[in-house]
Amino acid sequence: MFHLPVSTLRYYDKEGLFPELKRTSGIRRFEEKELETLRVIECLKKSGMEIKDIKQFIQWCSEGTKTYPQRREIFLKQKEAVEAEIKRLQKALDMICFKCWYYEQAIKDGNEDKLYKMLPDKLPEKIQKIYNHAHEQ
Repeated sequence: MFHLPVSTLRYYDKEGLFPELKRTSGIRRFEEKELETLRVIECLKKSGMEIKDIKQFIQWCSEGTKTYPQRREIFLKQKEAVEAEIKRLQKALDMICFKCWYYEQAIKDGNEDKLYKMLPDKLPEKIQKIYNHAHEQ
C-alpha cells in the first residue's frame, strides 16, 4: 500500500510511532488507525520533517486534546516549509522551461544569434515571464 520496506515499518514501531499497535503471536496488525498514522508520517517525511519531530507529534496525539495547539503549530510550520520549497522548485522549473524553449529555438535557427538579441527583455511574453521569474534574486 505504501511501498515501504518491512524494515521501515519495524523502525517506526521501534521509535514508538504506533503506540497502540496490536500484535497477534508477535505479528503486527495494522488497523485503520495505524494506516492513517502511516499516511501522516509519510506525508510529513516527504515534506522534509525529521523523525524526531514526527515522534513528538505522535506523542502529542497520545496526550489528548490539550495538545491541539502544538499539533496545529507543527502543521503550520511544515506548511510554510513546503510552500517555500514549492517556490524554490517553481523557480528551478521556470529556468528549465526557459532553457527547453531556448534550445528549441536555437535548433530551429541553427544558432543562438537571434536569441542573444532577445535577451534579457525582448522574449515572447510567456517566455519572458518564466525567464524573469527564473532570474529573480
